[in-house]
Amino acid sequence: MADRSLSDRVPLAAGAVAGAAASLLGYLITYVWQSGSVEERLQGFNFLADLFGGDPIPVWKAVGWLFYNAHFVRTRFEGGLGGPRSENFIAAAEGGSLALLYLVPVVLLIAAGVALVVLQGASEPADGALAGASVALGYLPLAVVGAFLFSYDGSIAPDTVTAVLLAGVVYPLALGTVGGGVAVIAGLGED
Repeated sequence: MADRSLSDRVPLAAGAVAGAAASLLGYLITYVWQSGSVEERLQGFNFLADLFGGDPIPVWKAVGWLFYNAHFVRTRFEGGLGGPRSENFIAAAEGGSLALLYLVPVVLLIAAGVALVVLQGASEPADGALAGASVALGYLPLAVVGAFLFSYDGSIAPDTVTAVLLAGVVYPLALGTVGGGVAVIAGLGED
């Protein structure tokens, strides 16, 4: 339908909800899957921090670093020996099971794009792509908030610039668009 306005073709509220749901579910999956392993890896550091009167790193924050790493956002470390550095814990891990975390945001964002097409009943590929891209409306704000929420003592946090640009903009726009377009091509949006 060429005469519909852009605001009629893009499900703004549904896109924001789907994007926020994809982000929260992605973190939840990462937490449930990795919190035990993360807690085990933090024991030595947290013991020393507690011994010397520092604050231990909460498991939920360290899991947040993994969630951002799954978007190829590096975790930055300020200060310490050797000066500032950054790392992707998933890429640095030996063995392949942790690498499966890279699939979490991909699958959820594509699924959110598909769900929006089904919900909206889009039948044109452009409408499906626009519907899918709208997941960024909910994903971006949570990517920005998480970049600050997952900061530990101001010295360890997801890299803010790539957290916003890569996790908040590129991932949801690209993958939501793919999900929306594929859903229309597969005929899932037709009433």
